[in-house]
Amino acid sequence: MPESRPVSMRQISILLGLLVLALACGIAWWFLGQQGDGGAASAGGGPGYTLTASDRALGNPKAKVVLIEYAAPTCPVCAHFNSDTLPQIKTDYIDTGKVYYVFRLFPLRSDDGAAEKIARCLPEDKYFPFIDLLFRNQPKWDVEYSQENPALATPQGVHDGLVLLGRIAGMSADKADQCMKDTALDSSINQVAQDGGQKYNITGTPTIVVDGVAQPSGFIAYDALKKIIDTALAKK
Repeated sequence: MPESRPVSMRQISILLGLLVLALACGIAWWFLGQQGDGGAASAGGGPGYTLTASDRALGNPKAKVVLIEYAAPTCPVCAHFNSDTLPQIKTDYIDTGKVYYVFRLFPLRSDDGAAEKIARCLPEDKYFPFIDLLFRNQPKWDVEYSQENPALATPQGVHDGLVLLGRIAGMSADKADQCMKDTALDSSINQVAQDGGQKYNITGTPTIVVDGVAQPSGFIAYDALKKIIDTALAKK
């Protein structure tokens, strides 16, 4: 019989990491699955904003208020907004049909484009769970962590980190590579960012646009965003 080999600490670490990520992904998918379908938006618009069929959105397209978020998966402030503000906005406004939420990529670096390509390769209802997974696991793939927080960085790097998260989302490594290398989305990704910058004078991420009115770029706490949304709703 062939001699068995002892399991190395590195192998144990990798297996534990995959298990933790799988659990995190499952929780995120369940949570976001209760919030909306995560499908493409219907084309349309209102004063100060335009919706396109390629937008990724949550909620009722006929909601009285439209909230557009311009964000980047590598942005730590966006991750903060995603974990601390957005869940309660979903519960109180998106799920109740008061707000239609649209997420748009505003890339800060090429890595954001690669992450977006994987997200859009997944079925539409897996888009938001994957974006959430990216935000919650930035140390697994975001180069910013290896530059500014070496102790928090993992050894796989940007490419392998994205492939790992793609695997958690159900995508093979070959498929993730194929998606990242596909240039078909490059022009639309750049166009969305260019249009957002020109229309809303975006200076950073996240930038929240409520019914066509852009708020100052940066983190917005729930109570502050609630007041903005309530004001917009009161005008309807």
